[in-house]
Amino acid sequence: MAEIRRSFARRAGESAFGALLVARIVLVLLVAALLLAGGARASWDTAPHAMFPGDRDSGEMTLSVCDRDVCSGPFAPTGQTVELHQTIGREAGEKLPVALRPGTDEAVVTGLPGILFAWAPLMGGLLLAAVVIAGGLRWYRTAWSLAGTALAALGVTFALWI
Repeated sequence: MAEIRRSFARRAGESAFGALLVARIVLVLLVAALLLAGGARASWDTAPHAMFPGDRDSGEMTLSVCDRDVCSGPFAPTGQTVELHQTIGREAGEKLPVALRPGTDEAVVTGLPGILFAWAPLMGGLLLAAVVIAGGLRWYRTAWSLAGTALAALGVTFALWI
């Protein structure tokens, strides 16, 4: 049987199309990785304080005044007034386990609810990356897995936070 040779133009076209497919995959994965890195970067501002309270001043905060943006109240071991910027679902009179950010009067909630709340931006990044992966790569199972993980973590955060 005779071997059929393709023309140079056809081979070049097939190679260029393959290169474009690889470039699309790399670009979409790069965008998804950038979204995840952005979420991790935004979370890392608060997460270490919530995850490792033993390294910081930790204790209990009683919320005395809560407005739209911040709650303030006394910090149990020292008695100083500290501020809590995580005000969702909080009311005056609640007592929360907190850790202080070094060198400030800002408190961060510790324990599982505080850790999950601190990582909420990463969960948002996971949701956005799932949309990018589903739309750009058509990897629907991977996208549903990422979105399901993020939604489950956000649901647990909401359930524990309120």
